[in-house]
Amino acid sequence: MKIDMQPSASDLPEAIGFDRAGRRAFLRDGSIMLLSGLAASRACQAVTDNPALRFSLITDLHYADKETAGSRYYRESIPKLIEARSVFEKTKPEFLVCLGDLIDAAADVTTELGYLTRIVKELKTIDCPKHFVLGNHCVDTLTKSEFLKGVGQEKSYYSFNSHGIHFVVLDACFRSDGKPYQRKNFDWTDPNIAAEEVEWLEKDLAETMFPTIVFTHQRLDDAGVYSAKNAATVRSKLEASKKVLAVFQGHSHENEHQLIGEIHYCTMVAMVEGSFEDSNGCSTISVSRNGSVKIEGHRKQASYQWDAN
Repeated sequence: MKIDMQPSASDLPEAIGFDRAGRRAFLRDGSIMLLSGLAASRACQAVTDNPALRFSLITDLHYADKETAGSRYYRESIPKLIEARSVFEKTKPEFLVCLGDLIDAAADVTTELGYLTRIVKELKTIDCPKHFVLGNHCVDTLTKSEFLKGVGQEKSYYSFNSHGIHFVVLDACFRSDGKPYQRKNFDWTDPNIAAEEVEWLEKDLAETMFPTIVFTHQRLDDAGVYSAKNAATVRSKLEASKKVLAVFQGHSHENEHQLIGEIHYCTMVAMVEGSFEDSNGCSTISVSRNGSVKIEGHRKQASYQWDAN
């Protein structure tokens, strides 16, 4: 399914261009520094001054009305989300993507639906469209249809276009036998992109004219138990398209960046970890008209940038 979001003149194919062979990247606050001096400065200025669009990300809120367990402060995801809203009011994203595990597990359907209702109420105060990636905790007790109904979304995987960029939302909550996660019928270490979805993804990428960004909960890079079992197969489809700028993912609760097959895989920090407020984490991503990408992290979320020249 494709959803066009307010197409405009900037949705023309020439709106964004990028050179796959020449893409370079750097990590602003870490050890990777692959752009130097003038090149980095020009890329940063291009993204800041002339973005095609901005969108924001949050992930792994694990909201639940229950006591803290270890480093997970379930109830504090509410004040953290309220603070994130104040960040987004300044950055003014076109849309917000929740990268999975919006809620935590509950012992029964009624309780888990209560968690979902509460966090969705808070999300509605953020004034922009939202997209929801399914995480394993989202369907621990619920079915996918129950979760999707609760957030007001039709599909668990789909694509849409905005300002000359193609976006793909993936669902890796399938067992190796192809059955969907639901009602505690799965092992969280057995996530997969179902065969039908892989086929859909390949076709979707072939049909789009635009550079593409992918969203997933379970990781598609080399992350061991946190990666989808068939991540290598999915990566091969992304690489073959020669259109994918980046993959944004959650699940492992940590900041991490990998460059595989000329595609950037950016793992975003979990909101649930640690007590408010210094432990919060969210981000706004700016994509320039030449395909450069800048991730502006808040608090625990790392900031990154790569350019497409």
